[in-house]
Amino acid sequence: MTQTKSVQVKNYIPAEDETILIQRTIRSGQVIRYPGNVVVMGDVNPGAEIVAGGNIVIMGHLRGVVHAGAFGNEQAVVAAFKLQPTQLRIANHITRAPDEEELPPQQPEIAKIKNEVVVIEQFHPWIKHA
Repeated sequence: MTQTKSVQVKNYIPAEDETILIQRTIRSGQVIRYPGNVVVMGDVNPGAEIVAGGNIVIMGHLRGVVHAGAFGNEQAVVAAFKLQPTQLRIANHITRAPDEEELPPQQPEIAKIKNEVVVIEQFHPWIKHA
């Protein structure tokens, strides 16, 4: 029997301990939905989808669809070693990777809302990104 947790509150910000750790690659056709934060130790392949009420951290290559802050949390972030999503959403903001091929990033990146726009920056662990 599968148990699901449903949260219907707008602007819901999950507690830090509401985090699920997934230790595998998310493949095409697989969908992960969780009301808290999601950490993936693997890749998110094209055709895969992750929807989280909080942050999404991918310790690998993001090429699928992700939606962080799905309940309206604009402080949510998406971080990955290689950030090349098919589509990336934070709260009600949406973006995708550029059409033209770019050089792959040499260090992890983080996506967040800044001035009502999704921005992608290099992730520096010593700088507060919230």
